[in-house]
Amino acid sequence: MPNIKSAIKRVKVSDKRRAQNAAVKSALRTAVKNFEVKAESKEVEGAKEALLLATKKLDKAANKGLIHKNTASRQKSRLQKKLNEITA
Repeated sequence: MPNIKSAIKRVKVSDKRRAQNAAVKSALRTAVKNFEVKAESKEVEGAKEALLLATKKLDKAANKGLIHKNTASRQKSRLQKKLNEITA
């Protein structure tokens, strides 16, 4: 544990940020999994809604710097591809 006042604050701030980032990443993973479950069961309308939510979460995570923008783009592309397969 640090002794210097500014170092103590940095620890507190980084703990708070880490918890927030973990929550956002967890919600992102859940949204993607929900889409994949609906896509597996060929539930087109549910999958479309889940895709919109997952896309939104991916974009927000990329904007916050939690994931790289190219990673978000790649994942969105793959999810859209799955939706197109079940829609066709």
